[in-house]
Amino acid sequence: MQGRIFADMVFRDNGPSEDCLYLNVWTPANSADAHLPVMVWIYGGGFQAGAASEPRQDGENLAHKGVIVVSFNYRLGVFGFLSHPDLTKESPHHASGNYGLLDQIAALEWVRKNIAAFGGDPANVTIFGESAGSMSVSALMASPLSKGLFKQAIGESGGAFSLTPRDESVSQTGKTGTAFAESMHATTLEELRAKPAEEVLEAALHGKGRFWPNVDGYFLPENAARIYAAGKQAHVALLAGWNADEGSAAGFFGKEQPTKENYEAKIRSQFGKDAEKILKLYPADTEAEMKMSARDLASAEFIAYSTWKWLDMQVKTGESPVYRYHFEQAPPMPAGEPSHGAYHSSDIEYVFQTLDWKHLAWTAGDRKISDVISSYWTNFAKTGNPNGAGLPEWPGYNKKDRFTVMHLHDADGSTTHAAADTERARYELLDRVAREREKSAAKTKP
Repeated sequence: MQGRIFADMVFRDNGPSEDCLYLNVWTPANSADAHLPVMVWIYGGGFQAGAASEPRQDGENLAHKGVIVVSFNYRLGVFGFLSHPDLTKESPHHASGNYGLLDQIAALEWVRKNIAAFGGDPANVTIFGESAGSMSVSALMASPLSKGLFKQAIGESGGAFSLTPRDESVSQTGKTGTAFAESMHATTLEELRAKPAEEVLEAALHGKGRFWPNVDGYFLPENAARIYAAGKQAHVALLAGWNADEGSAAGFFGKEQPTKENYEAKIRSQFGKDAEKILKLYPADTEAEMKMSARDLASAEFIAYSTWKWLDMQVKTGESPVYRYHFEQAPPMPAGEPSHGAYHSSDIEYVFQTLDWKHLAWTAGDRKISDVISSYWTNFAKTGNPNGAGLPEWPGYNKKDRFTVMHLHDADGSTTHAAADTERARYELLDRVAREREKSAAKTKP
C-alpha cells in the first residue's frame, strides 16, 4: 500500500494491496547442490514507496554472473511504521513501529531456510539496497535480530545516521501515531483496524505525521550511532558509497537566487560559529566553485554524510574489510532535457545491468561501467572482496590505504580508478557539527 510519490518508479505488479509480502528469486543453478552466493536486494523509496516489481531492479543479469538474486516487498508508510502506545502495550516485546524492518528480517529468515532448494548457500548471503534500502542495510547491521542472517553488506546512498538530530524514540513516534488515530476519529486500535486500508492510506498521505523507522527497543535497542560506536553492529564486510549529484545547487538555494551573497548567508544561518570553517572547505571564489560547493553540501545534508558516517563507524569499530565508492556516471537524459549528473538513484540500472528498460541513448561507456560495477558487486557477494580479473584494483577504505575511494565512471576520457579520499576534512567537520547539534538537542529536551 502506497501513494504515487515518485514518478521514476514503474511497477509490473497488479497494484497496491495489503497482501504484499512476496519475494522473487532469480537463480542460475542447475541443482540444489550448487551452493551459490546469494544477494538479497532491499528497494528504496523513503520508506514510503517502492516494490520488488520494478524493471530496473530485475535480478536476471546479475544472476548470470554466478549469484542468486532475491528481492522482496516490505510494508511502507503508515502500514510499515505506525507506532502507537496501545500497539506497544499489546506487543510481547513492548515495541511498536518498524514493521517494515521486521518484514525484512522475515525475508532474510525465509532465505536462510529455503534458498538451498534454489541452489543457494544460506551461509553466504549479501544484503544490498539503495537509499531507504541502504539505510535498511545499515540498520540491519545494527539490529540484534539479524544476527547470522547475512555475511556481507552493500549500501548505495544512505545510512541510519543524520546531520540533524531526530527524536526517534518509541515514546515520541507513539505520540505521532496517537495524533494520527485521533485524526481518523479512532479512539481504540479496534476502531483503527476497522478502517478500510485505502482510507488509512489517504489520511496518512495528506496528514502531518511522517511514518519512519524508530528506536523501538526491539529491532533497535538504541539508536544506530550508539550501537556502532560501541562496536555492537555486525562485523561483516561492507561496500558502500554514494553518487556525485545526490543533491543539487538548485536544491541548496531553494527559492533564493544562486549568488555568492546568498550562499554565504545560508552557510552562516545553518552553521553559526562553524560557518567560516565550512566556507573554507566549501569555497565560493567563483560562480562555478560556488555551485559545486552548494551541490556538495546539499548532497551531504541529504544522504552523503549519513553514508560516510556509516563507513567511518564501521572502520573504527568493525573488524571486517570496508570498501568505499563514488558513483560519477551521468546517465543520458530524454531528448531536450538537460543532464542532472549522477543523480540520486541513477546507479540502480548500472548495478543491475538493466539499462535497456529505459529507451535512452546509452553509450558504450555506460554499458562498460555497468558491467564493471555489476562485476564488483557480484565478486563482493562471492568473497567479501570486489576485486577480480580484468577490473581496476579496488583498495580497502582504511587509514593504511589512505581511505581510498573507488571512482566509478567511464565517460569524457576518464575511467574507473582508485584515489585517496580528498573530502575527509569536510566530513570530519560535518561530523563534529552533527555531534554538537545532538548535544544541544539533548539539553533542550523536556
